[in-house]
Amino acid sequence: MEKSINFLDSSKPYMAMISLQFGYAGMNIITKVSLNRGMSHYVLVVYRHAIATAVVAPFALFLERKEQPKITWKVFLQIFVLALLGPVIDQNFYYAGLKHTSPTFSCAMSNMLPAMTFVLAVLCRMEKVHIRKLRCQAKIAGTLITVVGAMLMTLYKGPILEMVWSKHSHSNETTTSNESSDKEWLFGSFLLVIATLAWALLFVLQTKALETYKSHQFTLTTLICFVGTLQAIVVTLVMEHKPSAWQIGWDMNLLAAAYAGIVTSSLSYYVQGLVIKKKGPVFATAFSPLMMIVVAIMGSFILAEKIYLGMVIGGVLIVIGLYSVLWGKHKETLEKKSEEQEIPEAVKGNHNNSIINVDSVIIDEDIDDDVELQKVEAKYKFTTIAISMPVPPQMDDDRKA
Repeated sequence: MEKSINFLDSSKPYMAMISLQFGYAGMNIITKVSLNRGMSHYVLVVYRHAIATAVVAPFALFLERKEQPKITWKVFLQIFVLALLGPVIDQNFYYAGLKHTSPTFSCAMSNMLPAMTFVLAVLCRMEKVHIRKLRCQAKIAGTLITVVGAMLMTLYKGPILEMVWSKHSHSNETTTSNESSDKEWLFGSFLLVIATLAWALLFVLQTKALETYKSHQFTLTTLICFVGTLQAIVVTLVMEHKPSAWQIGWDMNLLAAAYAGIVTSSLSYYVQGLVIKKKGPVFATAFSPLMMIVVAIMGSFILAEKIYLGMVIGGVLIVIGLYSVLWGKHKETLEKKSEEQEIPEAVKGNHNNSIINVDSVIIDEDIDDDVELQKVEAKYKFTTIAISMPVPPQMDDDRKA
């Protein structure tokens, strides 16, 4: 019974991350259907983050009411930039790229995020590169492999891979449609790269904001979503001049906004935060390729999505590069933990020449009381070592004398 309980407890992070990947996959499929039906991605971003703000705000009010950080001009500027990078630039470019490509392609390109984050962290001098260390070599090699995979997916399509369930869905195709789709594919790829770059920059700059909101992450998320909603409204008013674009009913458009706001921007934040707290960020990121596989299967079923050979090869290269970067990051985390837990030895003995080197602790020679000596030992966390040494005859004679 205890074994089954321990197994269920240990499997919770795995089940949570797998469920999240299915949730992300559903968001991509539903959003693609909504965009194909004519919904403006600018309006979708506004509704998505308005719903996310309404969902996350109660948690911030009830759980993080005490000791709220003061919003200075510096903090407000950080939140403003984060909202501009995340809800506005990243989401708009991602939705636009999704509209011009496919859900599977968009998910594969989003796997470039760890590699781009590593490059930006190096450029911002937030991470040092020790080229002789294996972990740094793995991160650099993974970044290069990821870039090659993304370029292959963008510039080379190759033949269509026929699935059993979509065997007869691509028979009526013309050369003109292929040429136009190639141009859209290239344009969509460019938009997805910009979106991923903005998301990576958000991760890099978010570290400064998290120093202020270390114990108020719900509050930070609420502020980013709220400010991002206001910014997205301004962008939408500039880009969308038709009042009908704002109309939304009980249809796929409302489902896309509500699903993205509740599942992707709210629920996933809480679940992923718990998993990262228990297993670490590398564990949480390692499940992202599963979303690409789920989206590929769901997209071919629901949307009759075309799977190209270049997409498969490029996706495999991106996943290899992703795990190479994650492996290097995992090794770096382990090294930092070992350095933090490393306690310098108080007394080092050299058994060859019977010399004792005291490196860290100097003990007063006048301590004769055993109780006082035990207190010192407990304070500096070391134990006394009895070393038997031969006494020279001359010293023995002097003592007797």
